[in-house]
Amino acid sequence: MSAPLEHDLLVDRRRLKRRLLSWRVAAVLLAAVALFVAFGPRLGAGGHLVRFSVEGTIGDDHRVTEAIDKAARDPSVRGMILSIDSPGGTVAGGEGLHAALRRFRERKPLVAVMRGTAASAAYMIALPAERIFARESTVTGSIGVILQSFNVSELLDMLGIQPEMLTSGPLKGVPSPFRPLNPEGRAALETVLRDLHGQFVSMVAEGRKLPHEQVEALADGRIYTGRQALELKLVDAIGGEPEARAWLASAHDIPTGLRVRDLDPRDTIERALGLSLHALMKSVISEWVAIDGPRAVWQLPR
Repeated sequence: MSAPLEHDLLVDRRRLKRRLLSWRVAAVLLAAVALFVAFGPRLGAGGHLVRFSVEGTIGDDHRVTEAIDKAARDPSVRGMILSIDSPGGTVAGGEGLHAALRRFRERKPLVAVMRGTAASAAYMIALPAERIFARESTVTGSIGVILQSFNVSELLDMLGIQPEMLTSGPLKGVPSPFRPLNPEGRAALETVLRDLHGQFVSMVAEGRKLPHEQVEALADGRIYTGRQALELKLVDAIGGEPEARAWLASAHDIPTGLRVRDLDPRDTIERALGLSLHALMKSVISEWVAIDGPRAVWQLPR
């Protein structure tokens, strides 16, 4: 009879352990949130830099632009390192980030560091920076705008499919994959393309303090290496984040050892929950091993 009793005691002990773990998880989570809300702002009292990393395709994200504006207003933020590794993105996305970063630059130092790729819209967002660093092998430039479509009208004819389109005007629905692009439509799209291209060229001329005609000659859509871009005055220096930190120290008296925090568009509660849940997951896993692990069951105190 002793074996069943010992088994029942073991089951009760494991059940009690699980209940205690649940209470511990809840208590630690609430404590972490309370501490972050109460003392989070004070942790940056000595000042810090923010690192804004742009990777992948650039889109229009209002939370990111709002986070940049908030960092510009934050008295504990002394400057920003813009770290770029992106092939570009949408015109609107690049324009939105360019405007937000320009607003930041008007208030605080901004330095850009190009990593593997910083082309097209990714080059555009670097332009508000006071100084742009690139690797010798960085792929950058691609100053231009592209508008793509396709025409499947002949394929539809072969399949016996006749698409119908009703429009309020001859240029509505241009371009369309269901009909060839006529001269009038092509001329209208080229007008839009030239206007967008002109906006990009003006951003480069203003940001790099170069004559408009000089930028026009460089803005045929081609890419440049970082070394070529330096010769063409599209970037300021060869280097990475250490060189950017050294420049901030010499130009703005920002110590090279000043801590850097990644710019996070999430709000305070989301960040606190994210940090707490990350720590608690590790705690839960370790507790699970201690309670339900293949050998730990027999190591519970008697």
